[in-house]
Amino acid sequence: MSDRFQTLLDHDRAAVLATVDLVETVQPDDLSRPTPCGPWTLADLIAHMTGQQLGFAAAAAGAGTDLAEWVPVRSAEPVQGYRQSCTEVLTAFAANAVADREFALPEIRDGRGFPAAQAISFHLLDNVVHAWDVATSLGVDPRLSAELIDGALRIARQVPDGPERLEPGAAFAPGLAAGAADGPLQTMLLLLGRDPSWRPS
Repeated sequence: MSDRFQTLLDHDRAAVLATVDLVETVQPDDLSRPTPCGPWTLADLIAHMTGQQLGFAAAAAGAGTDLAEWVPVRSAEPVQGYRQSCTEVLTAFAANAVADREFALPEIRDGRGFPAAQAISFHLLDNVVHAWDVATSLGVDPRLSAELIDGALRIARQVPDGPERLEPGAAFAPGLAAGAADGPLQTMLLLLGRDPSWRPS
């Protein structure tokens, strides 16, 4: 495993653990809160995040081709369920030879897989964005390091901003214009169609 790939894994782990720290503060009364993710409540968002962690865990293990691996997961204990899903994905990513595997990501592309480094970079970006989503829904700081935000911004700049973002189920909305005064976090969010000024009403 190269040093560069290990650094990617380290950053991805930090992003996942940031989401865990935030989700673990969620109380039952918070689950009905609105989020920056369109009509989703915080319960909907956590269910989606749980399904994504399990889908990426399956992909890292050589499975994941079936969309059923990626469906949102709802449970009576959403915080515990989310924590467990994160343990599973981090364990899967730490497995021997994961760097040499192709990841099936059927929500992005049918058939042909993605190299591990590219797939894990998608996962890192997803977790940084969802950390902001959860934090903003709760009205707290996302607790993301500058290093993580800078890394996510580099990935976000590579995400195509074409008509596919208008399709149902698209991961991101069409990009918004970033200004010279916008910092790295705001720029990343705008590139991915998030409004950095969004607050729960």
